[in-house]
Amino acid sequence: MLDWGALAVAIPTLIVGYTVFGLAGFGAALLTAPILAHLMPVADIVPTLALLDMFAAFTGGFRLSDKIAKRELAYLAPLMVIGSLAGVALLLTLPARYMMLALGFFCLSYALYSLIGPAVRHKIHQAWVLPFGLFGGMFSSMFASGGPVYAMYLSRRVDDKDAIRATVTTLIGFATVTRVILFFIAGVYTDGSLLWLAAAFAPAMLIGTWLGHKITLSLSREQFLRLLYLMLIASGSSLVIRALTEA
Repeated sequence: MLDWGALAVAIPTLIVGYTVFGLAGFGAALLTAPILAHLMPVADIVPTLALLDMFAAFTGGFRLSDKIAKRELAYLAPLMVIGSLAGVALLLTLPARYMMLALGFFCLSYALYSLIGPAVRHKIHQAWVLPFGLFGGMFSSMFASGGPVYAMYLSRRVDDKDAIRATVTTLIGFATVTRVILFFIAGVYTDGSLLWLAAAFAPAMLIGTWLGHKITLSLSREQFLRLLYLMLIASGSSLVIRALTEA
């Protein structure tokens, strides 16, 4: 368990991270992990955040369940599973940092184009679900960062900002449940210390997701998308920095 000084840093960090999660349905781990890495072993961060992301996704998904774009979800979910399996295989064969760089630069370029490009955009064709669904699943299993990929696709397919958030959150929920089950099978949670740590962090997660949800209620779709693209820039930058600094 962290000491009081570490908790004084971790709790505000988690509130900010899960406020972002409440706003967009993703992004908490990308924002909080670099800071938490200064306070606790890196090997403990991913399984702890997986538990928090799972409950944050269930909370957000329950709150917005009637907003889920079920047709899009029906296409994305199976592709996510296939992509996740491919991601595990790629982790064993390709240098992870190059894949992380590719995703980071893709997020950055897409978000920058969306912010400064033409204001009028048409919906993309349903066929684009294939690459976005597969790559989303792939990056979910490799770096726990498939949310930006799903958000990019849904922002060009779905008009309702709440539907975008609800669908991304549901997909993140599916992915995190899988990771948590694998961590349980691997014995990561056996001694109970990470479960207690996640429980200690849970109030910060709940406060953050509640704040994020409240903020989105006052945003128009255009404002939400601008905020989403800024989050994609932050997420992409985080991935690039991680790829360049990891040994």
